[in-house]
Amino acid sequence: MPPLLPRKHVQLPPVSVPQFVSTVLRRTFGIKSMYPPKPDRFNIGPNLPTLTSRPSVAHERKAFTLPLRTGVLAIKKGMTAIFDPQTGQRTACTVLQLDRVQVISHKTRQKHGYFAVQIGSGWKHERNVTKPLLGHFSKHGVSPKRYIHEFQVKDERGLLAIGEIINADWFQEGQFVDARSNSRGMGFAGVMKRHGFHGQDRSHGVSLTHRSIGSVGQGQGGGSRVYPGKKMAGNMGNEQVTTQNLKVLKVDSGKGILVVNGSVSGPRGCIVKNQDALKKPWPEIALRTSVL
Repeated sequence: MPPLLPRKHVQLPPVSVPQFVSTVLRRTFGIKSMYPPKPDRFNIGPNLPTLTSRPSVAHERKAFTLPLRTGVLAIKKGMTAIFDPQTGQRTACTVLQLDRVQVISHKTRQKHGYFAVQIGSGWKHERNVTKPLLGHFSKHGVSPKRYIHEFQVKDERGLLAIGEIINADWFQEGQFVDARSNSRGMGFAGVMKRHGFHGQDRSHGVSLTHRSIGSVGQGQGGGSRVYPGKKMAGNMGNEQVTTQNLKVLKVDSGKGILVVNGSVSGPRGCIVKNQDALKKPWPEIALRTSVL
């Protein structure tokens, strides 16, 4: 049996290595990475196409679907109608009001990866604002806002000056806008109200389950399970709904009133995000750019 080594480590005398040998060893035998960078086999060679999954190419694809200007936040006041005195036609419309809409901050592609404008609306007491958010407002010299939303724009030309007030004349009469708001909450609803099920028979042995869902899956052949996405009873409403191509009928910059054609989702007093419609020609307005 070999003798046991002492418990304490034995310090060996230093070995003198020539300077040129130590330099060669350091350069040759370095610490190797466990995950070295691998060459991109899809983008090597002069005849291969450029990858479309790069961030720069993704921004170029989205450039055609991003509006040039920022949107605004408005409060839904209700619905009314406008009569045409010449034709006598009645047009249902929704009244939106802008309440102290102001630019809070910017987001740029160099720092954040995209261009966006942060918009605030309304007013909120400083005692009801968290300290990080209060510092964000004070940094940009803007009073605390009740509603905050970010509108993405195409490029730096859509960035407005921080602190600039946006009024109802930001939109023109006759142009089209897209309105996004949360729909009215219905609470917990059954399948007949939520998904339009016709219910079960009132005869043929059905009792006390006329409005219930019934069978939700197969016993055999389908995995004996309920498929994901099955329509069932649950919470209904309170989801963001986008209404596209709403025509601007009236604009009152003095009172901050914006009247759009048709209906907008949500109850009275809800916040509505309005921006230039993507599927209609954009208004020809000179852009008010800021100095970055």
